[in-house]
Amino acid sequence: MERVIIHVDMDAFYASVEIRDNPQLRNKPVVIGAKPNERGVVATCNYIARRYGIHSAMNIKEAYRLCPHAVFMHGDYEKYHRISAELHHIWETYGDVTEYIAWDEGYLDVTRRVRDFQSPEELGMLIKARVKAETGLTCSVGIGYSKSSAKMASEEKKPDGFFRIPNREAYCQLIQNRDIRVIFGIGKRTAEKLRGYGIQKVQNIIAKQQLVMDLLGQKSGTFIVDSALGRDDRPVIHYEAADAKSLSRELTFQQDHADFALLQDVLLVLARNVDERLKKRGLYGRTVTLKITYGDMTSITRSQACESTNDGYEIYQMGVALLKKIKREPVRLLGLGMQNLSSDYIRQLSFADMRERENVGDMEKAIKALEQRYRVDLSLEKMHSSFGYLYQVVEAMAAGRN
Repeated sequence: MERVIIHVDMDAFYASVEIRDNPQLRNKPVVIGAKPNERGVVATCNYIARRYGIHSAMNIKEAYRLCPHAVFMHGDYEKYHRISAELHHIWETYGDVTEYIAWDEGYLDVTRRVRDFQSPEELGMLIKARVKAETGLTCSVGIGYSKSSAKMASEEKKPDGFFRIPNREAYCQLIQNRDIRVIFGIGKRTAEKLRGYGIQKVQNIIAKQQLVMDLLGQKSGTFIVDSALGRDDRPVIHYEAADAKSLSRELTFQQDHADFALLQDVLLVLARNVDERLKKRGLYGRTVTLKITYGDMTSITRSQACESTNDGYEIYQMGVALLKKIKREPVRLLGLGMQNLSSDYIRQLSFADMRERENVGDMEKAIKALEQRYRVDLSLEKMHSSFGYLYQVVEAMAAGRN
């Protein structure tokens, strides 16, 4: 039985949600990420903004230079997460197996389910129609015989697109005259390397297969050649929360901070966020990781193994211990996370460990003390109100220490 894979990709998801909820934004360039006077990058932007050259991961100040009249907004990530759950519910109705690449993007193996419909196209159009009717948002749907062909198909007619690549022959015919960057895995540097040997288009990869493997190595070269030839046997794999290897939260400051007492307090706020997300997913971690980016853009990570935990205050204490061991220079970014996640609680406490645990402070008490110290509201309801609120709180905390 030939596989039928559907790739669904929401169109400019975050920006589209904001435009749906505020029609006054329609027909305006909308950029989600940070404000022009803040540090940060573009999370996403609508297609009007993209006409000005703005794209995801672009520095927000460069985006402002390209389009100063755009509407710049902080994202409401809790809202996006809720809508993502609605989308996943729709997609899982039709997928034999679903694999999510992001909140707004996923693969559906519909090989068996498609037999209930007259054609794969009928099923794909039904998915598009339900997404529009139930969320008010548009998506692009690609139907293929493999994951790579389905992904290629969804990109073919964006936004609000629909396209099918039924077999390898159709796939190869579609891309053979296109630039090599159309192949997933060929980035800027790899493309420059290949172009130095006259490999400009996909058909050149096919014609010079051995040279590609010699240049890129057996593993990477074989993958690129197989992709050019439309070979892709990767299965759609259902994602479980317990499969995640790490969970973290990080924050880029508007100004570099060398006040390590402030950084410790910010760690408490980050630890609370990690705590909540771990508990919501029923996960425990066995490695605490601290991430630091200094003002000169040098980045470091420090990790500490521990017994299974999802206790935010315990994570905070280990984060503080790691913070105390790093050099004290102005910090641009601070992150805290957990690695080696599992849904199983594996912990063997000694009497000494138990006595130490009795002295571990309560997260809510620590948060209340922080609220009183800085006169800020750190309630979960308030923190969930918008992604930008966390930045506002931290800036208020920094001002409170001056």
